Parts: sequence; structure tokens; C-alpha cells
Amino acid sequence: MRLARSRRNAELSLLLLAMVLVAAYAATVEANVLDTVTPDFWMPAAALGLVFIGLHLVIRWLAPFADPALLPAVALLNGIGVGFLRRYDLAKAAPADRETLAIFAGTGGRQLAWTLASVILAAGLLAIVRDHRSLSRYAYTLGLAGIVLVMIPAVLPARFSEINNAKLWIRIGGFSIQPGEFAKLALLAFFAYYLVRKREVLSLASRRVLGIDFPRGRDLGPVLVVWMISLLVLVFEKDLGTSLLYFGMFVVTLYIATERVSWLLIGLILFFGGAYVAYLLGSTVGGPFLNFYDRAQIWLDPFAEPYDRGYQLVQGLLTLGTGGLFGTGPGAGQPTLLPEVQTDFIFAGIGEELGLFGLSALLVVYLLVVERGLRAALAVRDSFGKLLAGGLAFTLGLQVFVIVGGISKLIPLTGQTTPFLSAGGSSLMANWLLIAVLLRVSDGARQPVKTGGPAARPSGGPPEQLHGAPTEVIRP
Repeated sequence: MRLARSRRNAELSLLLLAMVLVAAYAATVEANVLDTVTPDFWMPAAALGLVFIGLHLVIRWLAPFADPALLPAVALLNGIGVGFLRRYDLAKAAPADRETLAIFAGTGGRQLAWTLASVILAAGLLAIVRDHRSLSRYAYTLGLAGIVLVMIPAVLPARFSEINNAKLWIRIGGFSIQPGEFAKLALLAFFAYYLVRKREVLSLASRRVLGIDFPRGRDLGPVLVVWMISLLVLVFEKDLGTSLLYFGMFVVTLYIATERVSWLLIGLILFFGGAYVAYLLGSTVGGPFLNFYDRAQIWLDPFAEPYDRGYQLVQGLLTLGTGGLFGTGPGAGQPTLLPEVQTDFIFAGIGEELGLFGLSALLVVYLLVVERGLRAALAVRDSFGKLLAGGLAFTLGLQVFVIVGGISKLIPLTGQTTPFLSAGGSSLMANWLLIAVLLRVSDGARQPVKTGGPAARPSGGPPEQLHGAPTEVIRP
């Protein structure tokens, strides 16, 4: 059998390649916007490279067997995001000031700073959490913290929590934070721990319908509780995407734990049934349901009011159409015509310049990150790690689906940000923490296991969570 290898050199090579692509993107942007390439075009890519190489060294030290593809893939997405935000700064600046616009100024410069803070936070998590199973000791505390973080924006006055008709923020003076981004991590740790303990009960079948085993009625309690919380988020925080994200990650984690397709069917029926009832109540009762009704109406026919309520979605669709298959080229689009292009609609802005093929490439990179997370979930030897990594990977994929579905009119618009691309510190920090946890789980999955004696059992988790730990090692 092959011995486990750390593959850190492969990670470093891929990371350098990602930064070369980011530098090439920056050079192309300047060539199209300025008709020249300035001598310091490479500086943002170099700054990002230093930050990511620092995290690479931390991984080499603290998680030497972690998946070598995760960091380069995420670094490429983060770098393209910084590059596009720099391009957005150039578009906003007066033509006479563009060539002298400081590299570290504007939205792009702030995103560089947030990237540094996020990577430091991820490195700190790797240093503190040496074994992912140690998170299970604080599962109930994390669950309570997650619920509190979800509910804070809902109970705050609109002037402290609402942006673009979605109450997802805590705003104090010039400072703002989106607590829901961190809540999803805390809640997933709790879900994984709870379902490890209860999965045998939740796996019991009551009756079989069309070849599908359905659970007993008295076991529906946890699903109904999370369903009610997600509907409260939908109604009072006025955001379909966040509601779908919380409920979806619980139902999928439940499916991973029990392997019952019936839980997925029950989850879909509950969520879309609840959303439809909220829509009907918005059209008749109004009140807290009115905002969701308005969003659904815009989704159904954005061209009914293309210069008013439907303006943002219409502009997004026209921007994607302008990009066509190959795009206008980096720096050759018109991102300033698209509202909130630096946050909610950054995927549409990038789509105008990179086209369908460029967007498909970015989606493949996201798919790679999700796939490597699921691979870590399959390879890790304890049930808590399987549920945690599987839930995190699915949550990242679902968040991408929600935002891309919103701008392409597949689902109603949401207040979600595109992971690693959109401007903003909350989303960037939370998603880098998510990657740090996946790195930690993959390190535990890939590292050698000694045979014989107490050393055969990895430390840090309760014995009942371990299932069939292999006696030899391991995956490349």
C-alpha cells in the first residue's frame, strides 16, 4: 500500500499558478481600462501571494496531511474577486485619475485588508482546533450561539439591521457585520453532533410508500423546529436565501446521517410549502409577509417595472446577455451600470467580462472545493467529522447556487454574497473559517494511523463516534 504523503509541495505549486492567473487578470484589466499596463499591476497579486503562502506554511506545520487542492482553489477565487473589485474602482474613478489610482485604495484595497484578516483568522482556527472532534464538546454552546446570531438582526430596528430590504446586518455607525455568516458554522457543528447522537432513532421507518421508507411521525420534531426557524428568517429577516440555506444544510446533514431519501422529500415539501403560504399571506394579509410577496412578484415578471422594482434584476440579466459566450474581456465591460455589482451581483459583473465560459470555469472551481470537502467527509473515520465536513461542503455549494440562481432568475433574488468573490468582511471571514475546518477534517482523514495499542485510536473524540478506523494508511 502507498504511504500517506503530505502533498504540500503540490499545494505550493498550485498556489503559485493561481497567483500567476490573478496577475494576468490584473494586467488584462489595466490594458483594457487604461490602454496600458502600469509597472505596479502585479502588486495586488504579490500581496495576496504572500498572504496565502503564509497560510500554506501554517498548514505545512499544523495540518501537514490536509487536502492540497483546497487552498489554491479558494486563493484563485479570492484573487479574482480582489481583481474585479480593483477593476470596479477604476471604472468609478474619473478617467484622468485612473492611472494614478493607488493599488491599495478603494473597495479592492479594503478587500485585500479583509483577506489578510480572514487568512489570519483561519490560521488561528487551525492553531486552536488541533482535532476537529474537539468541536463536539462545545456543540450545545455553538448551537445556542448560532440561534442568537441568526435572531439578532430580526429583533433590531430596521435602521440598525436592514440593507436593500433584507434584515441581515448589525450596523453601528460606520461598522457593519452579517452575523448569519458565522451562525451557519456554529449551527452546523451543533447539527453534526446532535445527529450523531440521534441518527439511529431518526433512521427508523414508519411505513414504505413507493419504495421510500418514511420516518415515524414523532421523529419529525427536530425538522419542524428548524423549519419554523427558517420561516421566521424568511418573514422577519426578509431573505429567502438565508432561510433556504439554514433549512437546507440541516436537512442534507440529516440525510447524510440517516441515508433516508424521505428526509429530503419531507424537507422540500415543508420549505416550498411554507414559502408558498408566506407568498399567499403576503398577497392577502401583508404585514411581515409583504416583502417576500414583492420579491416573488419581481422574480415572476421583472420586466413589468424594469426601471423601478425590477431594475436590478433586469440589469443583471442584460449584463449576462451582453457577455455572451466569451465576454467583453476583463476591464472592457460596464460594471457601474449594475446596482450592487461589488456585492450581490458580482457574479453578473464578472460574467459580462468573462462570458459564459469564464463563469463556467469559476463554477468548476467552486465545484472542486465542494468535491474536496465531500471527499474529506467520506475519508474521515469518525461520524462527527463526516457530518461536519459534508454539511460544510454542501452549505458552500448551496450558497453559490442561491446567489447564481437569484441573478439568473432561477429563484427570487436574495441578499447572499458570492463566497470569496463579493466585497465585505463578514462573508470572507466566515468562508475562510469554513475552509479552515475542512482543512482540519481532511488532515485527520489523510494522516497515517498507527496499528496496535491505544495509538490506533485518534485522540480528541468520544469512542462511540469512531467507526471502522483502518489499520493501515491511507489516501494519497
